[in-house]
Amino acid sequence: MTLIATVKPEEATGQVAEIYSQIAERMGRVPAAMQVLSLSPPLLAARWAQANYYASNPRLSGALLATVRLLVSEVNDCAYCVEYNAALLVNHFGQTMAQIEATRANPAKAPLPPREVALLVFVMKAHATPHHIGQEDMAALHALDWSDQDVLDVVVHAATNRAVDMLLNVFQVERDF
Repeated sequence: MTLIATVKPEEATGQVAEIYSQIAERMGRVPAAMQVLSLSPPLLAARWAQANYYASNPRLSGALLATVRLLVSEVNDCAYCVEYNAALLVNHFGQTMAQIEATRANPAKAPLPPREVALLVFVMKAHATPHHIGQEDMAALHALDWSDQDVLDVVVHAATNRAVDMLLNVFQVERDF
């Protein structure tokens, strides 16, 4: 049982109801991972705006972003996000569980285009050892046509996921998928 009382979709009013309606329209339901922010409508709105930004990002693929979330969540021991993103990779991006397991063992083996693999490996290095990122890392990404904005976007995505993992773990949000 989740440790804090959240606003259930059928009880939502005002801004929370509006955002829940948008979430349900796109996702088919309002996941518990989004409901956990319902006690703070401004935080829920910010999280939903960020989710929309990444969903419409023309340079970072959905498969890349789901893989980033999967790997960051694994490091953060967030079973909710690991399982959710694994299911997303299988059901929406056609990956097999064997491919996902290979990616978990070695991100460089992710079934993504080579330039996305390079960005994935970079963001996992940034997550694990941020003080070890240097100009050579950025130059390698620039050589693959990744812009500074792309790199910033993927690092923010990983950092945000780290925060979401913490929320889901602290408040013991139950898996609902």
